Amino acid sequence: MSEHTSVSSDRVTRSTELRRVAVTGGSVISTLGHSRQEFWERCAAGKSGVSRIGRFVPDEFKVHFAGEVKDFDAAAMVDVPEKELRRMDRFVQFAVVAADRALKEAGLERDSGDATRRGVLVGSGIGGLHEIEEQHRTLFERGPRRVSPFMIPKLMVNAASGNISYLYNLKGPNSAVATACASATNAIGDAFRLIQHGQADVMVTGGSEAAITPMGVSGFARMNALSNRNDAPSLASRPFDKDRDGFVLGEGAGIMILEDWEHALKRGATILAEVLGYGMSSDAYHMTAPDPEGRGAGRAMTFAIADAGLNVEDIQYVNAHGTSTPLGDKAETAAIKTVFGHHAKKLAVSSTKSQIGHLLGASGGVETIACLMALTEQAAPPTINLDEPGEGCDLDYVPHEARPMPIKAVLNNSFGFGGHNACLVLGKA
Repeated sequence: MSEHTSVSSDRVTRSTELRRVAVTGGSVISTLGHSRQEFWERCAAGKSGVSRIGRFVPDEFKVHFAGEVKDFDAAAMVDVPEKELRRMDRFVQFAVVAADRALKEAGLERDSGDATRRGVLVGSGIGGLHEIEEQHRTLFERGPRRVSPFMIPKLMVNAASGNISYLYNLKGPNSAVATACASATNAIGDAFRLIQHGQADVMVTGGSEAAITPMGVSGFARMNALSNRNDAPSLASRPFDKDRDGFVLGEGAGIMILEDWEHALKRGATILAEVLGYGMSSDAYHMTAPDPEGRGAGRAMTFAIADAGLNVEDIQYVNAHGTSTPLGDKAETAAIKTVFGHHAKKLAVSSTKSQIGHLLGASGGVETIACLMALTEQAAPPTINLDEPGEGCDLDYVPHEARPMPIKAVLNNSFGFGGHNACLVLGKA
């Protein structure tokens, strides 16, 4: 898979001189667990992490439930001074803990190697919403002189990347991506490009989000974007099901270590998978609704597969964006059928959002790790709560239970408000 040629029909080219990119570490903070293995075990078992919100009393809200991360104590999970952790919003703490564990798994010590060749690129769709709400309350209850001097560096979307760079001495490329629900996938794709083109040897990348706050829940609920199944939270996220009525808000982080293939081999690292291709596009259709025919999504998928030097028949599993919205799931299904043609019926397609909710800007980080686990465990994760497919949803969505199967290459889809589409192709190591 290292030899790639130009694909004129899609105007995508990939030179044989581009470097191969390995995945050498990864970790997850999610409602299903605080490690990649814990997350995968519960995911494969078809568990739901969606439940009644516990961080605030939701009774007066339209929606009472979410995919909330429980029992998270950053101070007990990472060797970072508590003083530093107090200066981080919840979404930054998620990212730092996941990055710490991913770096350790990859065997990358803080002061080993050339720090200028190691970078960080973490996406977030919203950033420090907890901090925004807390300081807004302080401003109006106690006055402007009581607003925290740490407010701005806590709430910035780039605070996750900045803190990880600072804490782990990563002096290479350092950036953040904010493309709504495509943020993490764009971040991973951009990090992939930096390594391909020789601008870094190692990149810490992915996404983090913590928007389960009064403002976050009320805002999405007022858009009528969320499911209202307050009587059955664990059944609320129903991608591709005829009774789906909106997505479930989730939170967490998914962070991966990408590395130049030869660099990884030279230091004896375990290579978990290979990033093969990346594609992105815009719907240019509507700020919050997808193109009903999925044309923008289809272009991003096509670009990613072509960038990987593969044919559509080479993909066995698609981790769908699959949010559980009436419009989105139908449009994504249409896009998959257009891109894959007859092969679409042979694909395993599933949405892990059915189990953890929609992590907004962090979705692509956690879902790319789900793809990584699908490759390493040779099994497609399930779409739970899928009892009867809805109109226009006629693919194999791996209902209810994980499916053991041979998997050599996977496609991960992420689509965000604003028409952002981002897709990644990963291959078995």
